[in-house]
Amino acid sequence: MTDPKGFLTTPREEWPRRPVAERVRDWDEVCVPGALLPIIGAQADRCMDCGVPFCHDACPLGNLVPEWNELVSREDWRAAAERLHATNNFPEFTGRLCPAPCEAGCVLAINQPAVTIKNVECAVADRAWEEGFVPPAPPDRLSGRTVAVIGSGPTGLAAAQQLTRAGHTVAVYERDDRPGGLMRYGIPAFKMEKRHLERRLAQMREEGTKFRTSTAVGRDVDAAELRARYDAVVVATGATVWRELPVPGRELAGIHQAMEYLPLANRVCEGDLESSPLSAAGRHVVVVGGGDTGSDCVGTAVRQGAATVTQLDIYGRPGAVRDEDAEPWPTYPKVYRVSASHEEAGALRRAPEVEADAHARVFAASTLRFVGDGEGRVSSLEVVEVDAGRRALAGTERSLRADFVLLALGFSGPECGDGLVAGLGLTLEPRGTLSRGADFGTAAPGVFAAGDAARGQSLIVWAIAEGRAVAAAVDGYLTGGGSRLPAPIGPYDRPMTA
Repeated sequence: MTDPKGFLTTPREEWPRRPVAERVRDWDEVCVPGALLPIIGAQADRCMDCGVPFCHDACPLGNLVPEWNELVSREDWRAAAERLHATNNFPEFTGRLCPAPCEAGCVLAINQPAVTIKNVECAVADRAWEEGFVPPAPPDRLSGRTVAVIGSGPTGLAAAQQLTRAGHTVAVYERDDRPGGLMRYGIPAFKMEKRHLERRLAQMREEGTKFRTSTAVGRDVDAAELRARYDAVVVATGATVWRELPVPGRELAGIHQAMEYLPLANRVCEGDLESSPLSAAGRHVVVVGGGDTGSDCVGTAVRQGAATVTQLDIYGRPGAVRDEDAEPWPTYPKVYRVSASHEEAGALRRAPEVEADAHARVFAASTLRFVGDGEGRVSSLEVVEVDAGRRALAGTERSLRADFVLLALGFSGPECGDGLVAGLGLTLEPRGTLSRGADFGTAAPGVFAAGDAARGQSLIVWAIAEGRAVAAAVDGYLTGGGSRLPAPIGPYDRPMTA
């Protein structure tokens, strides 16, 4: 086990971030390069190696957290990498992008700061690549079976890698010009540099996975014909239909969806564009939506040189600590968190101080309408304070200056108008997601649905877990028997709640 007194003598210490004034001048990751390894051994020592490790269950991947904490404590990086990759295809992604429900489920978190599980995971993953502990793992023999995976987000990539390693011939179809899904064009580079994605894609290609980019199934390739060419099909297109804000003035120029804005900023970083046609430079920006996508918009707008940035959250400001009655341990609590982007907006005073908190956010705020400047462009928006039931409070209306508005309200389900759903004979649930059974199979024989397209908008760890689980289902279908591939979750599993 780790140091039996570690959690008693060592305080929690997280990967330090670069100074705000430095990092907002570039698009590199916000944390200090090389600053994690000197502290991570002592942080791994804080793991109690408890008899019932709820961190396993809090993470849908079932990551073997105490095991790789102990191995990191002993500086056995190769063994730690093996245990980490035993349950997670892409720990370098989750170590940067996951909000870490495992830490909320850490037993130490009952009355102390949790173990920095996410930082340990990232350190192990990065060290594994540096030391060559994750070489390509092509199959010893091919099964003669073929699989098409539609979508190259974390679900599609995880399913493709698992099925390729099992010996099946896999082709991944992606409508964008590069694989990666939202990790490519939705997640800003300051949260995860694309070199991590490129490195993993290169590994998958060496293992035998084929990628067909700039190919939209249902438009560029007939969906029914694709199904006829392959022994099985996995639909992992994600939930890409963004939610709208149907209020007066929505038609005004200067109001954009987050997923119209963020991909263009990413394309500038990729070298495709010299500058974004949707730039926040010099603008008074309001981001409607209090989630991670909204936070990404804040950080992007700051780097583009916005005059002011304000983020609106319809929910009330949460407390600094867990509400034990509403969200008892080990559920994931809604507490006041400050992302790197919020820190930047606050430090640079990019929010009107009379309208937002110290980190550029306005809570319990609902948008009533957008107001134009007389020439068809948005100039402000009117908001009202709401109670916990989202009911407007009379007399709390006010106006916020805004000539550039970003809507970050989440996603409702997969796109259905491009011929994919109809061409494959798929059906939808009432909430707009793809219907599937207990084996991830759809109404169409040999066609399986996984990830956000079927589950609904979720976390990256759930996406990867879905990819691993659907791969096991497809492998069993192709071989006519039980699969040796792990299936960490079922299609009806959901996060722990009170």
